Amino acid sequence: MQNQYSCGFDLGGTKMLCILLDEKQKIVARKRKKTKGTEGAQAGVMRIADMIRETFTENNLPLEGLKSLGIGCPGPVDMDNGVVNVAVNLGWKNVSLGAMLEDELDCPVSVLNDVDAGVYGEFSLGAAVGARSVAGVFPGTGIGGGFIYEGKILRGRRSSAMEIGHTRITSSNRNSGTEMTGTLESEASRLAIAAECAKLAYRGEAPNLLRAAGTDISQIRSKVLAAAIRDGDKSVERVVRQAAQTVGFAVTNLVHMLCPEVIILGGGLVESISEIYLDEVTKTVNRSVLQCYEGMFEIKMAKLGDDAGAMGAAIWANQNIPAIASPIGS
Repeated sequence: MQNQYSCGFDLGGTKMLCILLDEKQKIVARKRKKTKGTEGAQAGVMRIADMIRETFTENNLPLEGLKSLGIGCPGPVDMDNGVVNVAVNLGWKNVSLGAMLEDELDCPVSVLNDVDAGVYGEFSLGAAVGARSVAGVFPGTGIGGGFIYEGKILRGRRSSAMEIGHTRITSSNRNSGTEMTGTLESEASRLAIAAECAKLAYRGEAPNLLRAAGTDISQIRSKVLAAAIRDGDKSVERVVRQAAQTVGFAVTNLVHMLCPEVIILGGGLVESISEIYLDEVTKTVNRSVLQCYEGMFEIKMAKLGDDAGAMGAAIWANQNIPAIASPIGS
């Protein structure tokens, strides 16, 4: 009997990541590519399917060994029907991604929100193994959230849940693509941080950042911010710490509403500036949370890094393969 593999695909952020897991949940292959931004759904599906085929071919593995595919996508998704409700950075709306990929690859496909997939990966193999309930907050271009309760992804009737980035956190008049202002995403995402730091660079208050990226927001990425802080741009560090404190207030709200056993901080921004984020979020939560919740939760950094989403999607898909109906009379 040939080996079988679970495939996990992370479509979030600026890069696509494909991972193959063997039956012991060990990574046997990995392939990464840049996303192309907005493109038609059919073209996007073909790129995903081709990348999966390439991953098998380049690692001398038979495509017939593909047992299941889990794919993490940005934005709300209909997990039951495999539909991407909205993916702004891809220009997708109501795309039947699961069915389209099943037709291409002839295997069961599970569609998840990308942060749900990342939190599930941390619950399965990372920083939250064995926890009863796990919340994840992943700052990046936006800010995503996910929640696992007793091994299941928290979701609504027809959509994934935990769009924490689009919850109001301040009285600011900035928005993040919706009518509501002062959201967590508008105040503390990497894009919000980059916008503030571009002003600092322009005014000469962040000379290291200015040399590295100028005032172009698109070039002020997580590693650039981390380098500027390391090289002595105190004003950049101040902006990042303020954003981390805002994330801390959002985590406090999560504790008060859902009391998760573990809160995971992840994503590229947090990984690049991990000490500042863990310090500021932990301090903010500890001084803000109701006394009755003290000692009932842990705040941890993600352990799986960029692999979390793809690994979580692969494990979820493998564990949720639809049962094959038994023949009548058997």
